[in-house]
Amino acid sequence: MSDRRQRQKEQRAAKREAERKQEQRRELGRRLITAFVFGIVVVGIFAVSGIFGGPSSDTPTSYDGFREQTTACGAEAPPSEEVMSFASPEPQTDVNGDSEVTATITTSCGEIVIELDPANYPDTVNSFVFLAREGYFDGQVFHRIAKDFVIQGGDPEADGTGGPGYIIEDEFPVDDEFTYEEGTVAMANRGTRSTGSQFFIVIGDDARHLTPLFNVLGEMVSGQDTLERIAEVETGTAPGSVEQSLPRETVYIESISIDVASS
Repeated sequence: MSDRRQRQKEQRAAKREAERKQEQRRELGRRLITAFVFGIVVVGIFAVSGIFGGPSSDTPTSYDGFREQTTACGAEAPPSEEVMSFASPEPQTDVNGDSEVTATITTSCGEIVIELDPANYPDTVNSFVFLAREGYFDGQVFHRIAKDFVIQGGDPEADGTGGPGYIIEDEFPVDDEFTYEEGTVAMANRGTRSTGSQFFIVIGDDARHLTPLFNVLGEMVSGQDTLERIAEVETGTAPGSVEQSLPRETVYIESISIDVASS
């Protein structure tokens, strides 16, 4: 009986050892699966960040960031200007509905001439003329260059949030079928009652899909070659956006001059 009990004891011990090793194999399998799944999740996070515009080390997110970049078109960076803020625009006594008003935007890549439309958009034109004459735009940048869509500037913060300190009236096109065609210059906004100083120039057909809910400033009459040079600037993806529009070289607005003639 003693030998039998000994054999039974050894068999039980061997069984427990086999069960222990089997459990170890199961645990190892669980850990490998967990690690594999975790790895997929991590890779997915990085992939989603890339697709949906996680911060990139080579794209600016502020005016200071733009100042640190190379200036586009081989130009020199203009002096940095202090941010201006106003309670409201002053009325321009030489601008009325019969005036012929042009704005010449001098940029790092050349000049753009715009014929403003005070007859249909008086408050919009008055504000733009006021800010230009105050030197508000001098030294600012085009913080958005969206291929086949628009270039956008007029933001002293250069991140899409800045403005002049006041809101101008909504002066949307009265024609519901109005389209923002190439060369149209209009004011950016975040919805009704939010138009400030940011403006965009249409450079492609994608803007035709915009609803007519942006104050029109006027039409570009000269400077197509300048727009083409600006559109060629390399861009990256802005944080939190899928749009490839953040310039990797800085295009400055050096100055905006206003010319008014009565018709």
